[in-house]
Amino acid sequence: MAGKRSIFEEVGEGESPRAAPRETGLIDKGSRSGARLAIRSWLVLLFALVVVMILVGGLTRLTDSGLSITEWNVVKGAIPPLNEADWTLAFDKYKTIPEYELQNKGMTLAEFKHIYWWEWGHRQLGRLIGLVWAVGYAWFLLRNQIPTGWKGRLLIPGALGGVQGAIGWWMVHSGLSGEMTDVASYRLATHLGLAFAILGLLAWYILLLSRPERDIMQARRARERRLFGLGTGFMHFAFLQILIGALVAGIDAGRNYVDWPLMAGGFTPPDMWQLEPLWRNFFENDGTVQFIHRMVAYALFAFGIFAWVRSRRSAFAATRRAFDWALVLLFGQVVLGIVTVMHSAPWHIAITHQALGVALWVTIIRARFMAGYPKAGTLREGL
Repeated sequence: MAGKRSIFEEVGEGESPRAAPRETGLIDKGSRSGARLAIRSWLVLLFALVVVMILVGGLTRLTDSGLSITEWNVVKGAIPPLNEADWTLAFDKYKTIPEYELQNKGMTLAEFKHIYWWEWGHRQLGRLIGLVWAVGYAWFLLRNQIPTGWKGRLLIPGALGGVQGAIGWWMVHSGLSGEMTDVASYRLATHLGLAFAILGLLAWYILLLSRPERDIMQARRARERRLFGLGTGFMHFAFLQILIGALVAGIDAGRNYVDWPLMAGGFTPPDMWQLEPLWRNFFENDGTVQFIHRMVAYALFAFGIFAWVRSRRSAFAATRRAFDWALVLLFGQVVLGIVTVMHSAPWHIAITHQALGVALWVTIIRARFMAGYPKAGTLREGL
């Protein structure tokens, strides 16, 4: 066996060029593209499906379709009603839950079918994502194409997807009893938060696979630690705002208090702390939840500006551009958020706000990645 190599040893020193791919090892094994390109393409497909899943989930919530299917059957649930008797049975089950009794009493079967198909499509998309992950992982595993150190990494999205399915039912179950006409907002926030976490993880893997392993190792030595730390804080701050946004959506808080920058004529909304016990206001008081969402948005925008100013000191043009885009999308998201609330959150504006949130989330992750793994440019670009 070859002896240990110094990290400062020149590539190709003391060995034939044919042996180089074996020693560079982790992902570049086999050929110039090797498993890296195939695995990256598979992850890009999963990434795209998760983006669609987030948007379909948002539309399911905006159309009040999430409680139309009152059972959770992993296998049988993939088959929709196939005849009039099946539809009548599904509709009768829906009539037993509070949402129908308190909100949709008198709904026709045709109207029920509309919301049913939204939820059914949402669940089928979840099954499709699980299938794409399982088939892809098994394919690369059986062909022994998963690089050293990546078997566990690539298992994580699949495991989180399984957890997400369980959380989805936990969320739906909260709206099937008692006097609730919607799912519990904190469960919706958990569900959406995990979806964004999975998306962020896939984005990070794709970025790691977008450059040769040797380039990643070299770039890590040039990491701009302070800027990388700011990128980490920026990412966590944005994730917090995503969770708060889910709380807003969960209780339709964005459809009230449509004036801006004030709320009902004042800086704070009336009756911010009217619910007892006090903690309920953070989840169930629409004025309190929207006020917190607004304040966190302002703070996040200020933090984003600070991170952008700090990124001007970067010696790498690609890193500076990454933070440029993060600030541009952050500004757009703040403006669109104001427009959304001033129009009482109609579905087409609300879903655009969510879609831009997805783009912003991924852009922030990319800016963090560029600070952690700087990419040198051409002499014309400076660096």
